[in-house]
Amino acid sequence: MMLTVDPLRWGGALALSGAWLAMCLNIWRQRLAHAGAAGVSDMRADWLVVHASQTGSAESLAERTSATLLLGGLNARAACMSTLDAAGLAANSRILFICSTYGEGDAPDTGARFAGQIMDALPDLSHLHYAVLALGDATYTNYCGFGRALDTWLAARGATPLFERIDVDRGAPSALAEWQHQVGRLAGTSDAPEWEAPTYDDWRIARRELMNPGSQGAPLFRLALVPVSGILPVWEAGDLAQVSAPGDPEHPREYSIASLPEEGSLGLMVRLQQREDGSAGVASSWLCGGAQDGEPIRLRLRAHARFRLGDNARRPLIAIGNGSGLAGLRALLRSRIDAGERRNWLLFGERNAAHDFLCRDELEAWRDGGVLERLDLAFSRDGGATRYVQHLLLAHGDELRRWVGDGAAIYVCGSLQGMAGGVHEALGALLGLDVVERLMADGRYRRDVY
Repeated sequence: MMLTVDPLRWGGALALSGAWLAMCLNIWRQRLAHAGAAGVSDMRADWLVVHASQTGSAESLAERTSATLLLGGLNARAACMSTLDAAGLAANSRILFICSTYGEGDAPDTGARFAGQIMDALPDLSHLHYAVLALGDATYTNYCGFGRALDTWLAARGATPLFERIDVDRGAPSALAEWQHQVGRLAGTSDAPEWEAPTYDDWRIARRELMNPGSQGAPLFRLALVPVSGILPVWEAGDLAQVSAPGDPEHPREYSIASLPEEGSLGLMVRLQQREDGSAGVASSWLCGGAQDGEPIRLRLRAHARFRLGDNARRPLIAIGNGSGLAGLRALLRSRIDAGERRNWLLFGERNAAHDFLCRDELEAWRDGGVLERLDLAFSRDGGATRYVQHLLLAHGDELRRWVGDGAAIYVCGSLQGMAGGVHEALGALLGLDVVERLMADGRYRRDVY
């Protein structure tokens, strides 16, 4: 999977320096542990740092923000927006919001309930002091749309801003430095180390193969990369790889990792991107053919906690996706199969069965071996009525309801436009929107779309 300038995936997970980060996060985790499993409304803090994150960037920044406040001796904790209700707003007088934007101005999945329910209400927030860090991408029309809407709503309800909203364009270091400066001022600290992005390591391409020869769509390549050092790092299914292309080193491209460390290499599925002017995408053209044998690939890993299996590892899995989204789903399925979990259902869509049945041999072997219980496919260009992956869901609605009733988790990976929205609508029609929202809040419905 590949993102060029998606607002949900900006340039890099940030990390505090070792000892200082360990100390601060240890304090934060101890306080969180003492609080137990209570909701936000039952866990008052002098400073609440609320994150609405799709791929983990906002959550990572919230933890670092909370750590900075703790360093100043303040009672602070980070919390997901999905746990913040009206009582939580009423119970806390200082809240820092860190929010991603999903698609064209919408709230990310973890902020959907808050946006749809709490922000539709008219609470009196005159007791509240707040600040907003909005993460986005200036190439989109509704740049930082959710963060801006939240800021406007808070002010309209009587809340007082601690300082002006800070908008972050694709992880711009200057904007993040300003946020850290403001947080440090609130905490009364001036000696906290700068938040720095993790460094890149040198990798090389061990294998590169065209996955869809003859396809009507753009070429899609499968790559296997190994570190030049020879030491393979650890990652989990669902995590991301950030690649810094020589022609555009400032903003890395992110790809879902399609393999597990046990396979001996880091797998990617990269679609050759073409811009509106006909030129090829910088990163994709380099990975798909420009990088020569032995040429170093600057790459770093990023944990994607919201698309890992986590608490869903022992549940039945319904994996839904299209195109290069198979990368992330393939890693999840391989992880479950290796762990002995056999209740796996893949619904996958592409153009033509003859050219675009990605990973065909492997998927059919999994199905025939009984470790992939169901494999349902939609090829939209094979004649007859147009059929997409969301139509598969509607055709197998009774089976979907049975799996969800058995506790299944739903993971969606692939195109934001068309597929993700169509799948969401189909799930709502089959299960009811209230059930879909509950699955999302419980972490049983997760999306990695672009």
